[in-house]
Amino acid sequence: MNKHDFPKIHFYDQDFVDIYNKTWIWLSDYWILPESGEASPDGYFIYPMNGRYVLDQSEAIFSSFFLVYSNRNFNANKDIDYFYSKQEENGAIRWKYDLATGKPLIDDANPEGIGLPLFAWAEYNLYHKSANKRRIKEVMPVLCKYMEWIDKTFRQQNGLYAAPFICSTMFNSPREQTFYPIDFNSCMAINAAHMSALGDILNDKELSFQYKKLYFSLKTRINSLMWDSETGFYHDLDREEHRLPHKTIAGFWPLLAELPNADRAETLISHLSNPNTFGTDHPFPSLSKAHPAFSESGEGFKGSVFPTFNFMVIKGLEKYQHYDFARECAIRHLYYILEGLSPVDNKKKGDLYEAYLPTKEGPAMCSEYPEFPRKRFLHFLGLSTITLMIENVIGLSISLPRKTVDWVIPNLEVMGIEKLSLKRNLITILSTKSTRGWEIQMESEKLYYFTINILNQKKKTLPIPSGKCSMLIDKL
Repeated sequence: MNKHDFPKIHFYDQDFVDIYNKTWIWLSDYWILPESGEASPDGYFIYPMNGRYVLDQSEAIFSSFFLVYSNRNFNANKDIDYFYSKQEENGAIRWKYDLATGKPLIDDANPEGIGLPLFAWAEYNLYHKSANKRRIKEVMPVLCKYMEWIDKTFRQQNGLYAAPFICSTMFNSPREQTFYPIDFNSCMAINAAHMSALGDILNDKELSFQYKKLYFSLKTRINSLMWDSETGFYHDLDREEHRLPHKTIAGFWPLLAELPNADRAETLISHLSNPNTFGTDHPFPSLSKAHPAFSESGEGFKGSVFPTFNFMVIKGLEKYQHYDFARECAIRHLYYILEGLSPVDNKKKGDLYEAYLPTKEGPAMCSEYPEFPRKRFLHFLGLSTITLMIENVIGLSISLPRKTVDWVIPNLEVMGIEKLSLKRNLITILSTKSTRGWEIQMESEKLYYFTINILNQKKKTLPIPSGKCSMLIDKL
């Protein structure tokens, strides 16, 4: 695959650009035809394990957030559509499927095979990157039926959901007594909010109201039962609704769901820079440093840093306008990924990894699972090397249906994106230094609206015509 088929990024640190380009090139090795095992863009996005081809719900959902930037070289919704095609009569969609047999893979620890319910969040993002309203209309019945199944199967009398915490992929996290997981309930709130938003897109007021009501109902229950004002954290609950003492990365999902008020959000966010809890050198560990089971070698979910959860936390920070901190954390995280790819110790061969050490460079470890962490596990790593790179390091936010591009520039640097395809409209946005001072150069085939926010001091929205144009920052 030619890297020039993909959007080209500009950034002052060439290592960031290189890892972005390499990710796109490596991705083509993981699009596989399950019948033959051959790499093909017509296949599914699969990470082969022990000769088996398995589709995982979390991988399908999270990978869509970077595949949308592939200029349609990769189908961002193909894996997701496979899950929809497997929906059962009662609305169930299971968390994993064996592509050879087409059957779900059920775990004793997760007998219903439930995954984190985030399909609507993914669909909302796909819509804003493709403007395909017809797709929303087609998938909405599947999503509604899925939510009904979850409601019937997992909702308890107190209005919260009881699901196995393992469904969040946190396989060995010390959450044994958990009956009401904070992450699953927060994800239900996220999904409900996006179901309501999708209803608005379809102009279906009844649907929008139904899921808005569910969202606010969950928000009230989570805030009253799962927030602890003494610890300043959201906790899992046991069967008797007692808050469990452990603090895990799952406690930050409420930020993405926009559940805490401003004061609670600030208290929760302060844990991310607290060296005694989640403020480790490599942001962010999957378990609080204060927990007795915390391990500096990671030990799976006892301290390892995972790209998926970093993505979740950083997007949660954005919800509360902590753009500078979100960017700082994204850059630090990427530097640790680069260290793992090119270690200082030349005797060790570097690579990309599924999980990293929380307090120093290198891949995490797990004595229970010798295959952990998986090398070049791009289903999750692409969130860091592509999505965070475009959206947080460079700072671009794009919505096709709104015809808007927002650019938050925290400091003036040579950076930007070139030839990003927005539904057959290639756009280029670059900040450069010329003899006239700092300027933004733009090129587009169609009109769009550009909002620029520089150093939180200058903010302006301008219509950008087709063709080439530029603006001097000093003149804004």
